[in-house]
Amino acid sequence: MDVFSEVPYRGNPLAVVVDAQGLSTETMQHFANWTNLSETTFLLPPTHPDADYKVRIFTGNEEFPFAGHPTLGSAHTWLKAGGMPKTDGVLVQECGAGLVRVKHDAGRLAFAAPPLTRFGPVDDLTRAQLAAGLQLSEDDVLDASWLVNGPEWIGVLLATAEQVLSIEPDLDAMGDLKVGVIGPHEPGSGVDFEVRTFIPGDAMVEDPVTGSFNAGAAQWLIGSGRAPAEYLAAQGTVLGRAGRIHVKAEGGEIWVGGASATCIEGTVLL
Repeated sequence: MDVFSEVPYRGNPLAVVVDAQGLSTETMQHFANWTNLSETTFLLPPTHPDADYKVRIFTGNEEFPFAGHPTLGSAHTWLKAGGMPKTDGVLVQECGAGLVRVKHDAGRLAFAAPPLTRFGPVDDLTRAQLAAGLQLSEDDVLDASWLVNGPEWIGVLLATAEQVLSIEPDLDAMGDLKVGVIGPHEPGSGVDFEVRTFIPGDAMVEDPVTGSFNAGAAQWLIGSGRAPAEYLAAQGTVLGRAGRIHVKAEGGEIWVGGASATCIEGTVLL
């Protein structure tokens, strides 16, 4: 799958194993490591009576309770494989974080942002580490907050999209922090915000497009009045990608959507 781009092969790739019933956790983790993608998901029959399907989400070295582009890509694949939601127009995904609703919105799939399990300002020591890791002055960091919704994101708000695009992170200084950075574009730019996310591991990597961070950032910025109720974010620009994340506050919920496309189909021997 390719997720969060109108142009196939310009978003964030995802491997989806459709019929994963009977596979062990070890087999899933091993295959996810082998694909060498940011995430690989496995579709299973639901165990919750309200869910349409269950998904398990793996990076190359761990299982996530929730992630954004795997949610949209898994929902797209489940529907393409003939899945029929119990409720017309809305499907319910069961994952480690609980039940997540997914719906069609303007020709795209969108998920309801799960609640933040940790939210609030970072301490002064962490703020200083963030500035050092991003090679910015502490004055450049307008705000920084925990945005945990499965992945343990810290959100960093900068004044401009240009600042976001010019970041050259110091990976050693960043340590084990999982950091998402967001800044506004000038009016008339075609997109409202620019986003970049950095993920620690054996080597710090920049994620092409990150639904979980964008969900947390939307709750943070819309909730504080620093973003409009509906906006479009770009991500992956410095990586040559064309990620587009559609965010909308509706009925007291934040919906995060994007285009998705099947790029490769085949049989996996596990």
